[in-house]
Amino acid sequence: MIEKNISEILKGYRDADMVKRVIHEIHQRVTQPWAIMEICGGQTHAIMQYGLDQLLPDEIELIHGPGCPVCVTALELIDQALWIADQNDVIFTSFGDMLRVPGSKGDLFSARASGRQVRVVYSPLDAVRIAQENPVKQVVFFAIGFETTAPANVMAVLQAEKLGLDNFSILPANVLVPPAMHAILGSPNNRVQGFLAAGHVCAVMGYWEYPTIAQKYNTPIVVTGFEPLDLVNGILRTIKLLEESRIEVENAYPRAVTFDGNQAAQSLIKKVFQPVDRKWRGIGSIPNSGYGLTKAYMHYDASNRFNSGDIKTEESKICIAGEVLRGLKKPSECPAFGTLCTPQSPLGAPMVSSEGACAAYYRYGRKSS
Repeated sequence: MIEKNISEILKGYRDADMVKRVIHEIHQRVTQPWAIMEICGGQTHAIMQYGLDQLLPDEIELIHGPGCPVCVTALELIDQALWIADQNDVIFTSFGDMLRVPGSKGDLFSARASGRQVRVVYSPLDAVRIAQENPVKQVVFFAIGFETTAPANVMAVLQAEKLGLDNFSILPANVLVPPAMHAILGSPNNRVQGFLAAGHVCAVMGYWEYPTIAQKYNTPIVVTGFEPLDLVNGILRTIKLLEESRIEVENAYPRAVTFDGNQAAQSLIKKVFQPVDRKWRGIGSIPNSGYGLTKAYMHYDASNRFNSGDIKTEESKICIAGEVLRGLKKPSECPAFGTLCTPQSPLGAPMVSSEGACAAYYRYGRKSS
C-alpha cells in the first residue's frame, strides 16, 4: 500500500525510485513518535506539493516553522510601510508577496489601487535604478527576507552610495534564523525534537552557529535542500540521530552548503548591517534577530527619513497565525481557514506568501490536521 501511494504521489518526479527507497528506510528506522520542524516555508511547500507528509510513518510529525520572511514581518513594519507609501513624494518598492500582506488597515496592493506609487521589483537593484530615473522622488525599498536576501540588500545600499543617490533608502526588515531557533527551542511550549535547517540560508551563512544550538537544547539539526529527495534524506538523517540519541549537526546538502558559508557575502553584510532586536509577527521580539543598518549607513534607513509617528497596530482577533508560526498549531486548526481566510481575502500573512504554511495547506488540499 505504501509503495502504491508513493508511486501515485511521485508520478513523474525524476528521482521517484530513490525517494521510494528512502521512505521505506524511514519506515524501518522509526520506533517511536518524533516531532521534526522544517524551518523554511519553501520546504513546507515542497513537502505539501509532493505529498511527502502523507508518505511518512504516523510516528513522524512535521512541524512547520516560521521560515517565511513575509509572514513574520512585524505588523508595525507593514503599517510603517503603508504610511511611507502614502506620502506624495514617495515611490515605494517591494517584492510582490508583500503587496497582499494585511496591515492593521489595508495592504500595499490597496495603496497602489488608490493611486499611490507602489511598484513591484524583482531585485533591490531595480529600486536603485528607479531612484536614478526619478531624482525628484524618494524611492524606498522594503528590505525583507532571511539571511539569503541580505547580500542583495547590501549591494543595493552600496550601489546607491557609489552613485551618490540621496533619494534612495531601505526599510530594513531582514530576520535571522539562529535567534529564531533559540526562541523556539527555549520556549516552555516547545515540541520540536529535531530540525531541518534551510539550505539556502546556510549556503550564505554556513552552519557554524548550529552546533552550539544543538548542544544547548539537545536537539539534532540536519541542513537540507528543497527537492523531494533532499527532504526525505534530511528526514531520514534526523530520524537516525534521534533514534540513536546523537545530538549532532549534519550537512545533507553539501552540493550547496559548507560549514563556513560564503565568507565574501558575510563580510559585506557586516559592513552595512548589524544585528538588532526585531519583533516577529505572531511571535514577539527576539533579541538580535534582525539586521539594521550600521552607523556608517544609517542615512539609508527609511525609518529615519520618514517619521511615521506612533503607529497603533491591531491584529485580527480570529487569526491564529502566531500559533502556526510557532509550530503550536496546524493551519487547518484555525476556525477561519479556507472560509473567512483565503489567499484572495487573507486575515494573516501565512495565507498570502508563496512560502506561508496556510497557503500551502490551502493550495494542496490539507483541509484537516
